[in-house]
Formats: sequence, structure tokens, C-alpha cells
Amino acid sequence: MSQNRARTVFLLAHTGRPAAIRSAELVVKGLLREGIGVRVLEYEASDLHVPDDVELVAEATPQCLEGCELLIVLGGDGTLLRGAEFARASGVPMLGVNLGSVGFLAEAERDDLDKVVDRVVTRAYEVEERMTVDVVVHRNGDIVHTDWALNEAAVQKAGAEKLLEVVLEIDGRPVTGFGCDGIVLSTPTGSTAYAFSAGGPVVWPEVEALLMVPISAHALFAKPLVTSPNSVLAVELLPHIPPGVLWCDGRRTFELPPGARVEVRRGAVPVRLARLHHASFTDRLVAKFALPVAGWRGARS
Repeated sequence: MSQNRARTVFLLAHTGRPAAIRSAELVVKGLLREGIGVRVLEYEASDLHVPDDVELVAEATPQCLEGCELLIVLGGDGTLLRGAEFARASGVPMLGVNLGSVGFLAEAERDDLDKVVDRVVTRAYEVEERMTVDVVVHRNGDIVHTDWALNEAAVQKAGAEKLLEVVLEIDGRPVTGFGCDGIVLSTPTGSTAYAFSAGGPVVWPEVEALLMVPISAHALFAKPLVTSPNSVLAVELLPHIPPGVLWCDGRRTFELPPGARVEVRRGAVPVRLARLHHASFTDRLVAKFALPVAGWRGARS
């Protein structure tokens, strides 16, 4: 049984994707063949057609990764963000294999599965920490909700009929107010996700900063703002407007009552990512967005 092996890896996959199921089977067989144990969630095991010597865990809790050296996640951005929840709560590094379209959080593509297995077997990977944000929602001075995000916390209008009216604050001082569809409060990791779609800047992952990006604002001054990683960003909903909604990483939601205040600050707990490559983020950006670089000749000495 895998629990008796010296090394164990947790595998998380999007079982609704045939490509993920095939990829999971290849990874599981490759790891077991090399003497590395594999652990999966019990309710995913039947879809993944895993061998009998794979260890099954009944509940999806941070404790289910205890004793694992890596969390391998196979899927698109949504599955990778689901994996990030496990990685943050357990402290186990996440190695993402992209089976979706963009997959900035992923370290490998579906054609790299043999390489993924080889790197895991030989421990030929490095671990880096990605900044998160902690989110607190206040109402009338009371804390009514807490959350976190790897990519972003997005404050949005709940319906299509009316704008969200907000006042923005940085480090305890008001900046501006306007009507908008929402505000994205992002990490550098999230700068290529929702914040990018809203017109925000691309921020290299090693840059420590927080982003505040308006969505379809009705204002002359509604530019994306980049602040210190130690800043506290706040969005206050005016009390007379309809409720809004808070989305964290597009996965967890909370209804914001009129007059709610959303505060975002640097997260106390990072997400650890396993890295196989030393390629620069510039190369990753060019590859993921298929940016045109024909004609580049490089610096001349």
C-alpha cells in the first residue's frame, strides 16, 4: 500500500475532463513504478481508474495531505485554484499540469507528463512561495466575513441593472469614489487573471505589490493602482445601493450588504508552488499569450 512507501504524492484532477483522467492514469502508473506512493480522494478514485495500491482518503481536508511531499494537480485554472486551497492549508507545494487554455499557475503542459514524473522521482524541482491576500468584510464595525485569495478578491455588483457605488481607500486614506461594475484587488500572481481582463498591468511574480483595478468605472480617474505589499486596500459600498458580492479567486462568494467595507491586505500564509523550469516569466508570458516577437534580435555587445 502507498502509505507504507517512503515517499507519497497527492494527486488531484478534474475528473470531468477525459484528458485529465488519461493524464492521471499515466502519472499514477509512472510514480508507482518508481516506488512513490500516490494518494487520491476516494470519491475521485473510481473516475480515475486508479490501481488498488493507491491510497484513498475519504474527506477533502488539509490533513489528507499529511506526509505528502507534493500535490500534483491536473486540470485547468479552476482545478489549479482548487489545488491552491489544499496547498495553502497544508503547506504542501503544488505542482500544476495545465490541461486548460492559459494556466499561468501550471508548471507543465499535458505533453510533459513523463518529464513531470521524472522530476518528481529525482526531486529535480524547486519550491517558491506566492503571495496571497487576506480578506475581511466589515458591517457597522463588526467583522461579518473573512476569506483569502491567491489571485484576487473581486467586489462586484450583484445584478446587471445598477452600478456598484464605491469609495476606494488605501492605507486609511480615501482615494476616489465612483460607480462601476466592480473592483479587483489582486496579487501579482492574479495580475494575469481577472485583473488583466479588467485592464490592469501585468506584474512579474517576484514583484511584491498589491493591485487595485476598477471594472468599467464611470469616472475620469479610474486607473489601475499598484501599491506596497504592506498597504491595506479597502472598498466601501455606499449604504443606499443594492447588495454587492465578493468573489475570492472566482471560487468562494459572499453577499455584501449595503454599507459593507471590504479590506484586503497581504496574506499571512503563502501558497507554495513547485517549479520544474528556470525559464523567465517573460518567456512564459510570451508563450501563454502567443505574443508576436518575430524580428527580435536581442541586445548587441
